[in-house]
Amino acid sequence: MSDAREAIVRRAVLEIKDGMAVNLGIGIPTLIAGIIPPECNVLLHSENGLLGLGPYPQEGSEDPDLINAGKETVTVVEGASYFDSAESFAMIRGGHIDLAILGGMEVSVRGDLANWMIPGKMIKGMGGAMDLVNGARRIVVIMEHVNKHGEPKIKRECSLPLTGTRVVDRLITDLAVFDFTEEGMVLIETQQGVDVEEIRHKTEAPFRVSPALASRASE
Repeated sequence: MSDAREAIVRRAVLEIKDGMAVNLGIGIPTLIAGIIPPECNVLLHSENGLLGLGPYPQEGSEDPDLINAGKETVTVVEGASYFDSAESFAMIRGGHIDLAILGGMEVSVRGDLANWMIPGKMIKGMGGAMDLVNGARRIVVIMEHVNKHGEPKIKRECSLPLTGTRVVDRLITDLAVFDFTEEGMVLIETQQGVDVEEIRHKTEAPFRVSPALASRASE
């Protein structure tokens, strides 16, 4: 992992609590499976029909029939179960997933999410993200703060096709952590070595700083 992705993943794992059923989206979120503390009793869900995902397999021990929603080989924990995708989506739509940690291409100031396609680029399908953002009880999005061109990915309005509107509860990037409230977007944490001015410079969307963060910064 790059330093930026490692910072994101290590912060994101703190969102997972004992006893949760958690869906990890494709991309950066799948890296979380390998660093969940062993004492944390959590069931990882994959929308292609698996409950009880484990970390990535060791090289040479991969099972090509055992994959996640991103078509990557995985392992399973003791007590894992398998089922068809209809059953899997019934779990999502029925509100049985406590937390979904998803990747993002863009997030707006209102908590809109765009993460399923870029116009003009071939995709295999929209996947389960649209169901997850409406069915999971809590949505955490993780992504790098800017794109490969250095342009902000946290915007006033998303320019890419939306996955869902006002669906993001928390956003974690390599620079900061934001919450989305009735009053707007709130900066609640900064990553180590990052100050608020750098975050403002790299964020198109307006945000306010949590009073708790502001008081810590002034100490």
